[in-house]
This record gives sequence, C-alpha cells and structure tokens, in this order.
Amino acid sequence: MSVLTRLIPSPVVVDIRSGALDDLGLILSDQRIAPSGRLAIAISPGSGQALRERFAPVLPDADWFTDADGTIDGAVRLADSIKKAGRYDTVVALGGGKVVDCAKYAAARLGLSLVAVATNLANDGLCSPVATLDNDAGRGSYGVPNPIGIVIDLDLIKDAPPRFVQAGIGDVICKISAVADWELSQRVNGEQVDGLAAAMARQAAEAVLRHPGTIADNAFLTTLAESLVLCGISMSVAGDSRPASGACHEISHAFDLLFPKRNALHGEQCGFGGVFATFLRGDHETARHMADTLRRHSLPVLPTEMGFSEADFVQAVEFAPQTRPGRYTILEHLNLSTDEIKDAYADYAKAISS
Repeated sequence: MSVLTRLIPSPVVVDIRSGALDDLGLILSDQRIAPSGRLAIAISPGSGQALRERFAPVLPDADWFTDADGTIDGAVRLADSIKKAGRYDTVVALGGGKVVDCAKYAAARLGLSLVAVATNLANDGLCSPVATLDNDAGRGSYGVPNPIGIVIDLDLIKDAPPRFVQAGIGDVICKISAVADWELSQRVNGEQVDGLAAAMARQAAEAVLRHPGTIADNAFLTTLAESLVLCGISMSVAGDSRPASGACHEISHAFDLLFPKRNALHGEQCGFGGVFATFLRGDHETARHMADTLRRHSLPVLPTEMGFSEADFVQAVEFAPQTRPGRYTILEHLNLSTDEIKDAYADYAKAISS
C-alpha cells in the first residue's frame, strides 16, 4: 500500500517568547538560514533606527536598509538596494507589517529567503505567503514565499501601541467567518475545501476567541502570536488565501478602496466584517460571541466605532464583492439590495447590543 504525504511550506524556526530577541544573533547564525552570516536587514525609516542601534553590534556582517515603507515602489527600491549592495544569505524584516510585507516582496524578487522579526501582532501577514502593499490603485496583494524564520519577542510586543496588537485579534477571529464562507462555496459551487488548511485557520481563531486573557498577559500573547502564524501557514497549505479571507476581507478591502483616508486598521475592519458576515449567515450565537470577544479587547463591532457612517458601511458591503472577483462568500450568496443591507445592519446592531 502506498503512503501519500505532502510537504507543507513552513518556517524552519518559530521562536515566540519573552527575550527572544536576546538570541537573535544565534538564531540568524543557523546554517539553514545564513550559512555565511551575510544579512540584509530591512527596517522602517523612522522607528527602526532604535532597533538598528540595539542589534548592529551583535550582527557585524549585516547591512541595513530603510526603503521598506509599505508601498510597492518601496519594495522594489528595497530589492534594488539589496541587489546593488552585495550578496546575502537572507533578508531579515525587523519591524511591523509594512516592513515585513516590503521585505517579503523584495526577498521574493531577489530569490532570497526571509526571516520576519515582528514588533507588533497587527495581522497574519508576518507568516503568510502574501505581501500586501500600497500601489497607485490603492492596495494590492502579491504572492510570495513564506518566511523561513519567525521571531516574536513578547517583551517587544508589549512595547507596541496596544491598538496594533488588538487589531491582530480581529484578524484571527474573522477566520471563523472566512472558513464558513469557503464551506458555503463548497456546498453551493462544489469548490474544493482543503480540510487541513480549514482546520488550522478555524482552530487558530477558536483559540483566541475562547482565551480568557488580555494583551497584558504573556499566555494570551503567545496564543495570539501562534494563531497568526498558523493562519499564515494555512494559506500556504491551501495554496490560496481562502482559509483566511472571505466576506470579512471583502468588506475590509471595500473600506480601504472607497475611503482610503480613514485610519481604521486592517484587523479592526476584518474583525467587524467577520462578525457581520457570521450574523448574515444566520449564526447569531457565534456572531454575538465574536462581538463580545472583540468588545472585551476594545475592538470595534460597529462601523461608527471605526469612523464610518452607516451609509459608508452600506456602500462598502455593496462594493465588497468587486474586491475579490470570483470569490464566493455569504455576500455573493445573498446578493442583498441596498435596502436589504440596511435592514440586515439594523438587525445586526440590535442583536449584538442586546
């Protein structure tokens, strides 16, 4: 009898703990990551300077680059700067989501591996096979390899603005809705669901949803960080963003495209979008549980709590299916009219407030 297995793209190193950065030099000296010790380290133009001052003495063979500004142009500049500077074993992204996404794109462009050293937990991009970058049309998603290493120092995460950690909670919890959308498409359209990818994303979300701690607790931060990593790997398992992105992300992308000057975070929008989509699906009990968890972590559950009016929200829901053509979610399934969206939102707002 033959035994069939599959190889899952995943990091060779995942280090999530207090004090992880104290061992950064040792981690990066791993022969699987940097056999010659030649590192190209991407940091943000501003706040990254303090990190450079801390780590430059312990990484003497590293070169530092400050082109990572969260745009596709910045990612291309970063790749060009690294290419011109010399030969490297790997690219290290040291910072938040913008730095990580720029570095992922640049590393892919150069055929180099990437180590992501996260300074916040705002979304699942730190381990996903996708780089989300601003471009002339607004924002785009670009396929890239998974990072070869993930380093998350909980002490550094606690120093991040709380909002940039809370947002990650929303981006994880919404996977409950994303997986449900995937399974809906399977029932209606026969779309194939990868059971392992779905299980990884759903269980990651459930772990955060049911954890009693707060972002002040190392135990909760560990669960959140591990869940974000698992969500990223679930996309690699599926070969698609399906296990992590459904109506929740369609609504978030619609907000981004229609109202680009608003300052709501991706994870905030996705968390809210996931609750609303779950309510639309008729699973009101789960929607209330999700909403209660978001509230407990000081995350928005209404558009007005993110600076959007009810009319803005209705416009976003109408536009949302256009952000992912071909993707089937509860929004495409119900195909609600403007008045039906208004009525559904009124019912939702009443239900989660009761």
